[in-house]
Amino acid sequence: MLVVEPGVEVDAEAAGSVNDVVSRPAPTGRRDLGRLVWRAAWPKLAAIALALAIWQVVVWTGWRPEYLLPAPGTVFGRLGELIADGTVLDALAVTGRRAAVGFAVALAVGVVVGSVVASSRIARSAMGSMITGLQTMPSIAWFPLAIILFGLSEEGILFVVVLGAAPSIANGLITGVDHVPPILLRAGQVMGARGWTRFRHVVLPASLPSFIGGLKQGWAFAWRSLMAGELLVTLGVAGVGYLLSQYRSVYDAPALIAIMIVILVVGIVVDAACFGTLDRWVRRRHGLIEGS
Repeated sequence: MLVVEPGVEVDAEAAGSVNDVVSRPAPTGRRDLGRLVWRAAWPKLAAIALALAIWQVVVWTGWRPEYLLPAPGTVFGRLGELIADGTVLDALAVTGRRAAVGFAVALAVGVVVGSVVASSRIARSAMGSMITGLQTMPSIAWFPLAIILFGLSEEGILFVVVLGAAPSIANGLITGVDHVPPILLRAGQVMGARGWTRFRHVVLPASLPSFIGGLKQGWAFAWRSLMAGELLVTLGVAGVGYLLSQYRSVYDAPALIAIMIVILVVGIVVDAACFGTLDRWVRRRHGLIEGS
C-alpha cells in the first residue's frame, strides 16, 4: 500500500495508473478544432453538393432551354464576373446599409412594444392580437401605402422593413416573457425585485431564449421585405433586389440566378454568424446546452 496522506491509503497500482493518465499528453487543440469544424461543415457541404447535382441533372434533361435554366457552372462563372467587376459588392454595400438600419429600427420598436405589452394586461388585451395580425400580413401589402406616404424613397423601403420585422420581434419577447418559470418570479419577489427592476433583472434575462427566436424570425422578415422593396422601388442606387429586376428585364438568366444565390448566402451567413452564435451563447448561459 502507498500512504499519501496521514489516514488515507491509496493502492500503488491505482496511483500508478492515475499518474499515467495525468502525464499523458492532451490532444492537440488544432486537431480538435479541425474535427469540430469538419463535423459542423460536412452536412452543409453534402446538402450543397446534392442540390447542385440535382440542378445539373434537371439541366441535362432539357426540361427548359439552357438560356432559361443555365447549368451551375455557367451561373457560377457569371457570378465570378459580377464579383470581379464590383457589381455584387457595390449592391451588397447598399443593401447591407438598408438592412442594418431597418433591422435596428425594427429591433428598437419591437423591444419597446413587446415590453409594454408583456408587462401590462391592459396593453396585452388592446394590442396583442393586433401585433399578431401585423405579423401575418405579407410585406408586399405595405408597399402601396408606403409609396403613397413616402413616395419612391429610402423612407418608404425603411417603413416596409420595420413593419415586416418589428411584430415578430415583439411577439418573440412576449412569448419569452410568458414562458418565464414562476419559481424565478417568486425568487425575484423574495429578493425585493418589484416593478421595472423585476422586469429588467428577472423577466428579460429569463425570456432571452425565446426572444432570440423572435430576432431570427424578425431578421428573416426584414430581409424578405427589403428584397421586395428593392424589386419595386428604383432609386437610382442599385441594391441587390434591384439587380434581380434589371437582369430579369434583359433575360440574363445566369446573372439572375447568381444574384439569387447571393441573396440566399447572405441570409444564411447572417443567421448563422449573428443569431446562431447569440442563440448558442444564451442557451449555454441558461444551461440548455453543455459547454463553458
